[in-house]
Amino acid sequence: MRLTKTMRWTALAACTALAISACTTGSGKKSSDGANASGKKGGSISIQSGEPQHGLIPQNTAESEGAQVLAQVFAGLVEYDRKTNEPGLRVAESIETPDSKVWTIKLKDGYTFHNGEKVTAQSFVDAWNWGANQDNAAEGLPFFSKIEGSEELSPGKDKKPTTDKLKGLKVIDDKTFTVTLSAPFSQFKVMLGYTAFYPLPKAFFQDKKSFEESPIGNGPFQMDGKWEHNQQIKIKRYENFPEANGKAKLDSVTFKIYDKLETAYNDLRANNIQITNKLPISAMGTVKGEFGDRYIYKPESGVGFIGFPIATNPTAYGKPEIRKAISMAIDRDAITKTIFSGTRVPADDFISPIIPGYRKGAMGDAAKYDPAKAKALWETAGGVPNNTIELGYNADGGHKEWMEAVGNQLKKNLGVEVTFKPFEKFGKILDALGDKQFAGAFRMAWQMDYPSMENYLRPIFSKVAIENGSNYGGYVNEQFESLLDQADQAKSVEEGQKLYQQADDILIKELPYIPVYTYMTSAAYTKTVKNVVVDAQNRIDLANVELA
Repeated sequence: MRLTKTMRWTALAACTALAISACTTGSGKKSSDGANASGKKGGSISIQSGEPQHGLIPQNTAESEGAQVLAQVFAGLVEYDRKTNEPGLRVAESIETPDSKVWTIKLKDGYTFHNGEKVTAQSFVDAWNWGANQDNAAEGLPFFSKIEGSEELSPGKDKKPTTDKLKGLKVIDDKTFTVTLSAPFSQFKVMLGYTAFYPLPKAFFQDKKSFEESPIGNGPFQMDGKWEHNQQIKIKRYENFPEANGKAKLDSVTFKIYDKLETAYNDLRANNIQITNKLPISAMGTVKGEFGDRYIYKPESGVGFIGFPIATNPTAYGKPEIRKAISMAIDRDAITKTIFSGTRVPADDFISPIIPGYRKGAMGDAAKYDPAKAKALWETAGGVPNNTIELGYNADGGHKEWMEAVGNQLKKNLGVEVTFKPFEKFGKILDALGDKQFAGAFRMAWQMDYPSMENYLRPIFSKVAIENGSNYGGYVNEQFESLLDQADQAKSVEEGQKLYQQADDILIKELPYIPVYTYMTSAAYTKTVKNVVVDAQNRIDLANVELA
């Protein structure tokens, strides 16, 4: 998932694909009627947020701001344990397979949408069929590509779908459906906690425009009015959410939308908002002293990149040598320590260190700061046209300082001119990249959708992710594609992991993006709230937050 601002906290190693059945089947949530003995009943809070990129449709939300809201309004088949990151069952009662190809999913009783409609197997099947249909241009389309018949719904550019239903989905009864994949994929269950796999009510298909502004979900909170763009999104406790699955304690939550993290932090200090999971760089030196134990600082799943528009601007960025020279000219250690005050860690792989399969130092020389070698490689490769690099970034997320630091390093070490292109919001730069209207290098980041190496590879660098995903560079490598397919169908976790690592090695060699740092969660909350937990995807577990 693309990151709009900063990120996410730690997770221990996820269950391996072969050991999924041994993973916890509980969420670790406590049931509640809106209060407990130690907390105040009900109450309302406000938290920091940014403006989501698209309307609030789960299958079309692939960025962190919209996903944070949807994670409260919807409940998926699977959720990830807040401490261990292991996938456990939520709406699903069971997810079973004899061969990693045909999966049978049974639902629990008790879940309803916020309009009273019962959540059924058809609710999931209809949602997935919509998300998989390329006519709908949903951001989550690539996540359905493993299901049998996906090529009929998504035949590619200049072609039309020949059906509106995935062949591999079959409703057995109200509580049961089967999923047949085009090939075995042992990690399919792990994927099912992702936003794109949430169910949709019948009301969505009757009025999609209204749904985008006020989605009808099945989660612990429901919308409280419509999304007030660039101002706020309000949600309130859904009283009919199952008690045993984490009914919300608070009466309501307001997502206050900020353009500047400094403004949000000042509001936090004044108790105008109660929680933020994104802190400005200017606060890093003092936040611990001011908030003490209410400052959350832990490793998370995100990786920050400099990306290259390889397809849009091959003249400048088409050579791997150019990209490697830029990588070696960046002093990651100085940026993470000086600019981020230690709230980032220098990246040395495309995979987050908290994901099984990560290899410390995997990038080798490409991630080592070596100005002399960088300059020599740059000159041998011929540099870029007009000896100028343009760096684009979203200005609403505290990226100006580190991007300018990168620019200054490139000027000094490569002898190149650097210009900057700040975009007002993250959605704006995504739109410009997607429409091929921006041809400069760009800031990008990725946090896991689910705990697997595959999630750091296919959604960002595969062919299918060019039109429907996050491959904004337009990178294509057939060997990379082949290795992903082989890894998906591996008979053991160990075999699959080795193949994903080989695919990772291709990225390290060609550097379509440059990993610069990995994220540490930097969040804080006021004395007026407690039980604040931030997960590996930087989502606040709002259902368990209480007034202190």
